[in-house]
Amino acid sequence: RGGPRRSRRQRGGARVTVTTVHLLRHGEVHNPDHVMYGRLPDYHLSAVGRRMAERVAKALIDRDVVHLVSSPLERAQETSAPVAEALGLPVHIDDRLLEAENSFQGKPFGPGDRAWAHPTAWPRLRNPFRPSWGEPYTRIAARMLAAAWAARDAAEGREAVCVSHQLPIWTLRRFVEHKPLSHVPTHRQCGLASLTSITFDGDRVLRVAYSEPAGPEAPGTTPGA
Repeated sequence: RGGPRRSRRQRGGARVTVTTVHLLRHGEVHNPDHVMYGRLPDYHLSAVGRRMAERVAKALIDRDVVHLVSSPLERAQETSAPVAEALGLPVHIDDRLLEAENSFQGKPFGPGDRAWAHPTAWPRLRNPFRPSWGEPYTRIAARMLAAAWAARDAAEGREAVCVSHQLPIWTLRRFVEHKPLSHVPTHRQCGLASLTSITFDGDRVLRVAYSEPAGPEAPGTTPGA
C-alpha cells in the first residue's frame, strides 16, 4: 500500500517532520433511488460530483502535495482522478480508506424511507455507541489512522491527499481530537468534496483544519455516503 517514500526535506540541516494529510471526501454520487450503497460496486459520481472533484483539484494545485491515495470504491477513485491529473501524481489504492461496513447496505434510505423503523431492524439498533448496525467506530479509527500514518510517511515534510468517505473521515477526526467516537450522524462536519486536513509533527497531531474548496453543498444535492 502507498507509494515510494519521497526524499526528506531539510531546513537548516534538520529534517522537516511537519506533514499535512488532507482527507478528501468524494463528490456527489448518482443515486436516484436513494440506496444506502456503502461498499456496493457501480456507484459513480454524478455530473455535479465530477465538477466538485475538478474544483478540489484546482484548489490543490498550489499545495505541496506529493502523494495521492484513494479508497478502492469507484466514487473515491473518480474523485481522485482530476487531482492526479492536476498534480501529475499516480493514485495509490489503500483498502483502509474504504467506506464503513453497514448492515443496512442496499436498502433505500431516502426521504420517507424508514428501513430502520421496521421491527426486523431493531436488533441492529440496540447499541448506537458501538454502533451495532455496522463496523465498530474503534475499528474504523484504527484503520484510518494507519492509512493516514502511511500517507504521512510517504509525504514526509510535505503534503498528501487521501480520498475516502464521510463516516471514516469523521471518525478519524474525532479520534485525533480526543472526542468520543459515538456521535449524531447529522452533526458531522464533512461535506461532499470537503477537505479535513490533519497536520502531524512526527506522531503528534499539531492541528486539524476543515475546508470546502468545492463550495458548500448546494440545495438539491444528494449527500450520499
